[in-house]
Amino acid sequence: MSTITSTPALSRRFDGVQSSIVRDLLALTERPGVISFAGGLPAPELFDVEGARAAFEAVLAAAPGKVLQYSPTEGNAELRAAVADRYVARGLPTRPEDIVITTGSQQGLSLLSTTLVDPGDVILVESPSYLAALQCFALAGATLVEVPSTGDGVDVEVLADLARRHRPKAFYTVPTFHNPTGRTLSAQNRAEVVAAAEQFGFRVIEDDPYTELRYSGDPVPSMATMTDSEHVICAGSFSKILAPGLRLGWVRTDPTTKPALVVAKQAADLHTSTLDQAAAAHYLAAGRLDASIARSRLEYGRRRDTMLATLPQALPAGSSWNHPDGGMFVWVTLPAELDSTELLGHAISHEVAFVPGAPFFARSPQRNTLRLSFITYPSATIEEGLSRLGTAFAQLRI
Repeated sequence: MSTITSTPALSRRFDGVQSSIVRDLLALTERPGVISFAGGLPAPELFDVEGARAAFEAVLAAAPGKVLQYSPTEGNAELRAAVADRYVARGLPTRPEDIVITTGSQQGLSLLSTTLVDPGDVILVESPSYLAALQCFALAGATLVEVPSTGDGVDVEVLADLARRHRPKAFYTVPTFHNPTGRTLSAQNRAEVVAAAEQFGFRVIEDDPYTELRYSGDPVPSMATMTDSEHVICAGSFSKILAPGLRLGWVRTDPTTKPALVVAKQAADLHTSTLDQAAAAHYLAAGRLDASIARSRLEYGRRRDTMLATLPQALPAGSSWNHPDGGMFVWVTLPAELDSTELLGHAISHEVAFVPGAPFFARSPQRNTLRLSFITYPSATIEEGLSRLGTAFAQLRI
């Protein structure tokens, strides 16, 4: 009788799904002295620690047995109502029962992938696109098809042609202060995307974690305000406007998706942290969030301006970059012959880091691109980091 000594192989769904270079870089650059423009990490000195402490103390004092207990899958009722109210204030009618609280918006994307995607289904994605969303869809077995941009918008003609040929389940977009490029789709471009979704029968997943971090320009309506149908699903997060350590996000659902989404969440984690949800609901009810966001906007706007003013001295001749109205990121295009992945190691040797652009592309990477985050450090540190980057590039004589 023979003995089988090998262990079973991992699931084939991991074939071709790469680790996030952003997460890998965060681990690499935690050593003291490195100035990392890689991760979109909110500035820790801007966290409302006093308000957070008061919120946790209040809910633990008022109802300890409740906030330390299991809770409904859909989420804390007061928190769902608060999220719905914020949508209403932005012109999008929303009921508390439309909201499902998730463990960060990343879980929301994962649950939507589970809910919407069968292996082999086509998901249209922007080119470039948010890396962790690409991971979610790939793990669900989706076939990712890139939709190019034209200027600061989605190429709607190509989108319609791809929809006609591939019959996609969804189009994934970060329309406001896009990750990684920082660009914002115009109201007209959004309306055209929604019209294509209605015409060809696919959903739009509107990932919108940055919309309240605007430093210039005028707000643009949510894509969900541009249709009476159920073609737009919104995802949001408190990570960028409150604190990422709470791991609190949400999905704005509809009757066709909510039941399946709730079942998917039950299978994933039963529910998001009862204590964190209760504390967040108390914090919002106390009226502290808007004041905290206002402080962040003011400081992040200064940091964006510092980075934009310093970049000309840091980057090789022939480089270009965008000027985002908000969010966290500047997208850089280097001269065509340069590969930012190859340059990264040299930059890290000078104790500065960025994210190469190639991993943000599902199919056709542009290797001469990179992403810089401007929110984590004060202006003086941004200037020092870009000075190091300029020195690193100069030593390579590029």
